[in-house]
Amino acid sequence: MLRLRRSELCGTDASAEAAHPWAPVSTRGLPSAPAAVPPLEPATHAARPKPPRGGAVRGGVGGGAVRRGLGRGPCTAGAGPWRGGARASGARRAAGPDAGGSVRGGCCARYLGRCLRRRRSALRLPGASARCGLVMETQPRPFQLVVLGASGFTGQFVTEEVAREQVSPGRSSRLPWAVAGRCREKLQRVLERAALRLGRPTLPSEVGTIICDITNPASLDEMAKQAAVVLNCVGPYRFYGEPVVKACIENGTSCIDICGEPQFLELMYWKYHEKAAEKGVYIVGSSGFDSIPADLGVIYTRNKMNGTLTAVESFLTVHSGPEGMCIHDGTWKSAIYGFGDQSNLKKLRNESNLKPVPIVGPKLKRRWPISYCRELNSYSIPFMGADVSVVRRTQRYLHENLEESPVQYAAYVTVGGITSVIKLMFAGLFFLFFVKFGIGRQLLIKFPWLFSFGYFSKQGPTQKQIDASSFTMTFFGQGYSQGFGPDKNKPNIRICTQVKGPEAGYVATPIAMVQAALTLLSDASDLPKASARKHLQSL
Repeated sequence: MLRLRRSELCGTDASAEAAHPWAPVSTRGLPSAPAAVPPLEPATHAARPKPPRGGAVRGGVGGGAVRRGLGRGPCTAGAGPWRGGARASGARRAAGPDAGGSVRGGCCARYLGRCLRRRRSALRLPGASARCGLVMETQPRPFQLVVLGASGFTGQFVTEEVAREQVSPGRSSRLPWAVAGRCREKLQRVLERAALRLGRPTLPSEVGTIICDITNPASLDEMAKQAAVVLNCVGPYRFYGEPVVKACIENGTSCIDICGEPQFLELMYWKYHEKAAEKGVYIVGSSGFDSIPADLGVIYTRNKMNGTLTAVESFLTVHSGPEGMCIHDGTWKSAIYGFGDQSNLKKLRNESNLKPVPIVGPKLKRRWPISYCRELNSYSIPFMGADVSVVRRTQRYLHENLEESPVQYAAYVTVGGITSVIKLMFAGLFFLFFVKFGIGRQLLIKFPWLFSFGYFSKQGPTQKQIDASSFTMTFFGQGYSQGFGPDKNKPNIRICTQVKGPEAGYVATPIAMVQAALTLLSDASDLPKASARKHLQSL
């Protein structure tokens, strides 16, 4: 079990414990062919200008990696037989068989760093869908990191996380960084909020401020010229992501986003990959809760299995406190536009003409829309995020470029008992009906709390709700032990692993995004360079 917890808002602890009997594998989704996909009408937003009508689309291809881990706290890892499991040292489990005993703050970092480098090659997508984000920079720039959209709901948490890393004990020098957005006053308030929460009254004077607007390409160019890596927090990405990708590539700047929209990311790959490769720029998508836990979880499971892993199912369980859970409606809007434009995503993928990845062992059967997981004693529904797309793409890369056995993958989210199932059925029916029509989408956007049965709101979660929330992602895998093959043999090994972390959207996501950026800055020598273009062309 890989436990990613946050004991302090900064720092990573690692230890290990073999828990259940499984072990999964993770990777990224597959890119698709370029196609001109007309965007749906954007949500009305009082403070934001009308989005450009053009090629921005929704998509969710995986991106970034985490150098120090999603959580801060003990990290337990292990896999055991079907029933029960042996305990093992965290450092040994996470860092490898030759690692020493339990290590505080080191083993998780090393393990995730290695996973990142492997995954990175798989996802190097140009334009918001590439999987690495380091800038091959010869001239020094004023800022190593720039948080674009820092005054947005998620952006304020990313800003706070960068501020923590700026004074991290392991850092030899201060990290020069800046916040960027349309309103200087709002950006200043975000910095003051972070200063208050972190007890650093001088923070606002230590951070640069850049004024730019998504609808003003010249201002985006000026912003990109000042940064080594841009952390793009402006969504929905189908409407606001492409201008940032374009500006970053043209100005030799890497870009990381937390997009869970496969259509956008895959379209950006086909439109901008060659340009990004020419510039030596990396664009990293899905570098938050979508889809780092799933991607690393699958890879981690494969590494823990003593044999060949052929298929994995993951089950996400979200834990909330007495005040329940809530998600900001920005995620809700992305889901609305994505479901309303599914036909274009299918068209995009059909035009890619990618050769199917071979299936090793029995084909993984899809569960019913509502199924019961006996191991977790809970009902589940398919997970509608970018995880499947991301993992599949990673598996394709690992198979075609590193000749590794591909792993089949399916993702689900647990919903509890029968009462929750009935509630979600009604919410799902309303959603799927209204999302088909323009006026229906506007109603869904205008009244998120009503149509989501309270799960989404324009205000987002309170700090108490965030502090009391966490997630567990359980991976159940199957495969063959050493010496056995898929020829006429049924899988003879099963394994279970878990990834645990703090609140997914506004704690784990900022940690993952910032660590991905720091990895790009510090591990430049490990990033794919000339060979990257060759392997991306094969995708």
